[in-house]
Amino acid sequence: MRQNQLEALKSQDQFDILVIGGGATGCGIAADAAARGLSVALVEKGDFAGGTSSRSTKLVHGGVRYLEAAVKHLDKVQYHLVKEGLHERGAFLRNAPHLAHRLALVTPVYSWWELPYVYIGLKLYDILSGAMNIGKSTMISARTALKHFPTLRAEGLKGAVVYYDGQFNDVRMAMSLILTAQQHGGVAVNYCAVESLTKGADGRLDGAVVEDRLTGERFPVKAKAVVNACGPFAEAILRMDDPEAKPILKGAEGVHIILDRDKIPLDVGLLIPKTDDGRVLFLLPWERHIIVGTTDEPTEIVEKPVAPEADIAYLLDYVRRYFKTDVTEKDVKAAWCGIRPLVFDPKAKDTSQLAREHVIFESKSGLVTIAGGKWTIYRLMAEHTVDRAIQVGRLNPPRGCVTHDMRLVGACHFASDMDKVLATRHGLPADVAEHLVHSYGDQVGKILALITEHGMERLSPAHPFLEVEVRHAVREEQAVHAADVLIRRMTFALTDTDAALAAADRVVALMAEELGWSAARQEEERADAKTRVAAGL
Repeated sequence: MRQNQLEALKSQDQFDILVIGGGATGCGIAADAAARGLSVALVEKGDFAGGTSSRSTKLVHGGVRYLEAAVKHLDKVQYHLVKEGLHERGAFLRNAPHLAHRLALVTPVYSWWELPYVYIGLKLYDILSGAMNIGKSTMISARTALKHFPTLRAEGLKGAVVYYDGQFNDVRMAMSLILTAQQHGGVAVNYCAVESLTKGADGRLDGAVVEDRLTGERFPVKAKAVVNACGPFAEAILRMDDPEAKPILKGAEGVHIILDRDKIPLDVGLLIPKTDDGRVLFLLPWERHIIVGTTDEPTEIVEKPVAPEADIAYLLDYVRRYFKTDVTEKDVKAAWCGIRPLVFDPKAKDTSQLAREHVIFESKSGLVTIAGGKWTIYRLMAEHTVDRAIQVGRLNPPRGCVTHDMRLVGACHFASDMDKVLATRHGLPADVAEHLVHSYGDQVGKILALITEHGMERLSPAHPFLEVEVRHAVREEQAVHAADVLIRRMTFALTDTDAALAAADRVVALMAEELGWSAARQEEERADAKTRVAAGL
C-alpha cells in the first residue's frame, strides 16, 4: 500500500496542493482538498498522527472552560470559539459515527452557590450548540450522584450537573481521514520528510525535495500551493522557507494516564471544573479503561516527549481526592505526553499574545501555514486552509468544500448494531466484535476476510486486538514499523503498556511474514517497538 502511494507521489509532474504534516490538521486538509477534486499530496516525516494528534484527551467538545471565560470577561472571541466548536462537534459525530459517540459527563459540586452557577453555564453550553445539540444538561442531587457513582467522595457533595460532549478514537480518526483522501484520489505517504523547499524564478514556492526515510532516496514534488501543517514543528518549515522567520509557537505539555476501570468504575465522564491551580481535569471511560488528564504546562518542543513523574503524581492525587480509591503509580496502565502548539499571530500588533485557537497565514513566497487548533475543529481548519491554498495557487477546484456533510471511510454504511450482527452471524466474541466495528466501521469485512484465511487469534488474552489486524495494517494502512501497529493502527499501547510490550514479538513476526524482513531487521523492530512503548509512545 505504501509503495503504491510512494510511486504516485514520485511520478506525478505537479500537484495542486502539497501538504506537509500528517497530524489531525494535515489529514483533514488532504481529505478536504481531494474531495473538492484537487490533486493533493501529503507527506509526513514520521507516521500519521505520530505526534500530538495521537495523544489527545479523546474529547470532541466546544470547550467548557472557554465558555466560562467568555461569560466572565464578556469575551466575544471566546464565545465565538465555543459556538463554533459545538457546531463542529455535531458534524464530527455525524460524519464518523463508527469512531465518535456522545458521552455523558458529570460535574460534582461541593458548594451550594456553585451548583446553580455550573448548571446555568452548562445550559448555555446546550443553547450555543443550536441544531447540533446532542443532549440536555440536567441537575441531579447528591444522593442520585452517589447512587450512580458509589466511589465518588461524598463528604460535602451538594449535587452534580450532567451534560454531554463527544468522544472519539484519535488514532483511527487520523487513519480514516487518510483513507478518505486516498479514496478521492489523494496521495499520502508516511516516513517521507521534506528536506528543502523549492522556488521558481519569481521566488514563489513551487514544491519541495522529499526524502523517503526508509530508503534514503530523495526526489522533487512539485505543487502549485504548499501547506505547512506541522503542528508543534511548523516553525522548522517556516525557517526552511525563510531563515529569518519570527517564532510563532510556544509549547504546552499535556499529560494523560490510563487506569483500569475496576479502580474507578465509571460509565460516564467526570469533569473537575477547577483544580487548585485553575486547570480543568477529566476522568473519562475509554476503550474499557479510564483516561485521566490533562495537565497544561509550558514546555520545550521536542520530538518524543515523555510524561514527567510529577505530572503523573499530580493526576493521581486528584483521582484520590474525588474518589474513594487508593490508586498509585503502580496502577497506571499507560501514560503519554502531547505538546500542544500555542500560536502567536504574526500579523497581530501585540505579538506577546497567544491566539485563542488556530492561525492561518501566508509567507512572502506563498507558503500557507496553519497552526494551533484542536481535533474538534479539524474539519473547519481544513476548510479554511484549503480555501487559502486555492487563492495562493490560483486553483480551480471542480467543486466547493463538501466535508461538512461528508461521511468518512468506514462510516457510509455504518449501523449502531453492527457489533451485535458480527457477534451473531460470525461467532465473534462480544468484545472483539465491538472493537472491530468501532475501529473499522463498514470496512470490517476486510478484517473478516482475513479471519477466514488466518484465524482469530488475539494478540493478548485480556484484550480484543487480533493478529489479523497487523496484516491489515500493513496491507491497507501503510504500517511499516511494529510501533506503528501497536500505537497508531490500534489503541493497544495507549491502554496497556505491559500487554503491548508482551505482544511486540508477535507483531514483529507477523509483519516479517508480510514484508519479508530479515532476522536482523526483526531484531531492530523488536527493540524499537519496545523502546517506544515503554518510553510513553
